[in-house]
Amino acid sequence: MSDPDEVSDAGADVPEYETVDVSVLLIGAGAAGARTAIELAECGVEDVLVLGKRSHGDAHTTWARGGINGALGTQDPEDSWAIHAADTLNEGHFLNDPQLVETVTAQMPDRLRELDEWGMEFSRTDDGKIDQRFFGAQSFRRTAFAGDHTGESLLNALVDRAQELSIPYQEDVMITKLLSDGDRVYGAVGFDMDSGDFILFNAGVVVLAAGGYAAIYNRHTSRDDENNGDGPALAYDAGAELMDMEFVQFHPTGMAVDEGDSEWEPWSGRLVTEAVRGEGGRLYNADGERFMERYSPTQMELDARDVVARAIAQEVAEGRGTDNGGVYLDISHKSESFIRERLPRMYARFDELGVDMAAEPIEVAPTAHYGMGGVSVNEYGETRVEGLFAIGETMAGVHGANRLGGNSLAETVAFGVVAGKHIAERGGGPGHIPTRLIKETAEPQFRGLAMLADRDGSHAVADVCIDLQNLMWEHAGILRDEESIKAGLAKLRALRRKTDDLAVGPVTSDSFEFAIDIGFMLTAAEAVLRGARERTESRGAHYRTDYPDVDTEWQRNIYFERADVGGMISHTEPVGTPSKPVQDAINEGYELDYHQLE
Repeated sequence: MSDPDEVSDAGADVPEYETVDVSVLLIGAGAAGARTAIELAECGVEDVLVLGKRSHGDAHTTWARGGINGALGTQDPEDSWAIHAADTLNEGHFLNDPQLVETVTAQMPDRLRELDEWGMEFSRTDDGKIDQRFFGAQSFRRTAFAGDHTGESLLNALVDRAQELSIPYQEDVMITKLLSDGDRVYGAVGFDMDSGDFILFNAGVVVLAAGGYAAIYNRHTSRDDENNGDGPALAYDAGAELMDMEFVQFHPTGMAVDEGDSEWEPWSGRLVTEAVRGEGGRLYNADGERFMERYSPTQMELDARDVVARAIAQEVAEGRGTDNGGVYLDISHKSESFIRERLPRMYARFDELGVDMAAEPIEVAPTAHYGMGGVSVNEYGETRVEGLFAIGETMAGVHGANRLGGNSLAETVAFGVVAGKHIAERGGGPGHIPTRLIKETAEPQFRGLAMLADRDGSHAVADVCIDLQNLMWEHAGILRDEESIKAGLAKLRALRRKTDDLAVGPVTSDSFEFAIDIGFMLTAAEAVLRGARERTESRGAHYRTDYPDVDTEWQRNIYFERADVGGMISHTEPVGTPSKPVQDAINEGYELDYHQLE
């Protein structure tokens, strides 16, 4: 559904809705939303409400396996926050916002110690310190971890802390539209996914912590009801700008499965954590060659994710892939006890599927994993729409053209603190929604939602979702070119027309939820395709076969905004410059030598 407003009948009665007044509305209950709420509570802001689309504690954060970065220096004392920033900028091909990068990296040692104090179950060294492992493209061991279930352990610690502070939380609520006049945000419209009741939130500040947009692809590491572009699309519709949307990280190692095998099929594309390679896992093609020696003899399997993903894609394209379109990842040279200790969830998952990681390799292939782009924000996480913040994977700027593994969880807790402090300093209560916005935005949205429910149509919601995901994989995947991108945009326009004729169930149904999601997905998909067409170079996760080289003239960010009349319009801006300590670290040229692992 492109927008419930478009099916609203202005003459129809406005359905009943509840009004909730709150000073700060947090949309998203993963690590970013939870850490922001904690900071607000610790700063004395009590009138806060956290909304989640799922049950409390069941957020996409729990699927982050490998680790969280911070220059503690546990294993490598010569590491520093400035080198961490330099690695982040290098991995982002210098399209990152240096100020946002430094905000994250300078904080992270303290954030890790804080999480430790709150009871996060970190893996530890023999002398009891927080352990740190190698991760791809990092100069030192700075990735702290909890086995291979770091995200779950992180969110558990944050939820426990939030409950200690009695932070209000409402689960199973989906937001469909923000109430904004383009200059300021006043609240949001949504519905209770269990009861079907409509809700109007009157909020002085709105924080979007609703994840990214990787699930617009058919092979992805998210659950199907997550990372559909909710956060970026809601912000864009409210008047905020999107940035760097063309940069989508394809993780090198998603599960490659036999699509005809009912036991394995649900696992297609699901993440095989980078920790497997960080602990020494090796990649082999179907001919038994350790092929990364050809692509990256120095860093091997722990080169940047975009490098490894393209190498795997190249091996498959040239006929050296497995029957399931992947390659082999092998850690069987390590002992079973080592694998069980360091990678317990991975070992258990494959063991349940009849594969013993300690005795045989597993099949992997690239899969859409993370959107480096998102909502453009300032140093506090605030958009150009007053009172509207975006943090975590919803925001852009930290990761540039390619994300450094272990930085996603770091970003969530770092900017949760920054945004929370800034909002607390602003002060203010729920505010007042202008009558005009109630009449011209909120009420038409409620009418549109009511009319969307139980609607007859020619197209199944699930089929249109799949068509969109297939379109994006084919036309904006790992390898891109002008002709294919243009064809993708044409198909996207045709697909958008189909959304006017969807068959939708009641408000509490999955089809209703996904009918809303399709609108978000279309916005994200269009921005990805337009950015991919406009950026006539190859940089990081964006690879144009017709422009295979980096173009120094393109060290610029692409911004998208909603035109007053018509569709999406864009402009570009040059990136900023790092601080002296970070530039000095860049000049030193620190780099991981993979063979330290051998």
